[in-house]
Amino acid sequence: MIKNISVIGAGTMGNGIAHVFAQSGFNVTLIDVNPSQLQRALDTIGKNLDRQLAKGTITEEQKKSTLGHIAITHVVSEGVKDAQLVVEAATENVELKLTIFEQIDTYAPADCILATNTSSISITKIGAVTKRPGMVIGMHFMNPVPVMKLVEVINGYATKKEVTQTVLELSRQLGKVPCEVNDYPGFIANRILMPMINEAIYSLFEGVAGVEEIDTVMKLGMAHPMGPLQLADFIGLDVCLSILNVLHDGFGNPKYAPCPLLVNMVLAGKLGAKSGEGFYLHTPGSKDLVISSAFKK
Repeated sequence: MIKNISVIGAGTMGNGIAHVFAQSGFNVTLIDVNPSQLQRALDTIGKNLDRQLAKGTITEEQKKSTLGHIAITHVVSEGVKDAQLVVEAATENVELKLTIFEQIDTYAPADCILATNTSSISITKIGAVTKRPGMVIGMHFMNPVPVMKLVEVINGYATKKEVTQTVLELSRQLGKVPCEVNDYPGFIANRILMPMINEAIYSLFEGVAGVEEIDTVMKLGMAHPMGPLQLADFIGLDVCLSILNVLHDGFGNPKYAPCPLLVNMVLAGKLGAKSGEGFYLHTPGSKDLVISSAFKK
């Protein structure tokens, strides 16, 4: 029975994954090479638990219990030595992830499952740098992790069936809804989502409609809770570009080629919410949708 979870990467996704495992009673070790990032992650988890407390979805005792189930370390070898499942949630960078998996393969117990939260990078490629490709799997959470129900569970070419079943069951224990898919570029979520976002950016680039109009059509016409341009800002335009490049390289199909406007925005550092500006302006603490001056009519 799995009880000890290690999460590598204490950013937005990593702290969210640590949060949901700890809240479900698992022992979590959160790992990040940057000690200050670990403290920021604990602060974020605390604030998110306070929001749950204010809404009445958890008790004060559950908040204390959740925080009590989380340990932190900046040393990978120390953080994974007792793990039964490691979930890697580092930046969406192929070389970084391969390096991390080589490390955790060296230091984690032989029967430990190695999962990655990647949204697009090949599970098979990641598994190939380890001595246990059958124990490597994708466990792609959605952002924000404490709120979103979906977990995309991705089988690599060599992933063992019993590993898949274990991860599906663990996802259900977290109160999530797992969907099992196979390892092809973009999996399912991003194979469908990113071309839609890219087409929305092309529509803006070609002058078909403005930012507000594109997002309004998709929200009111297609019942999307958030328009594709607003969603791209939320995801991060650099992340969108990275995933589109994975799709384009993986399939060799020009339909996945990223829009030149997206490329230029990333080069200019306009990455969306994380940088304060993308298609919209993002002010900390404000929920107002203010279109970037670059796209005002």
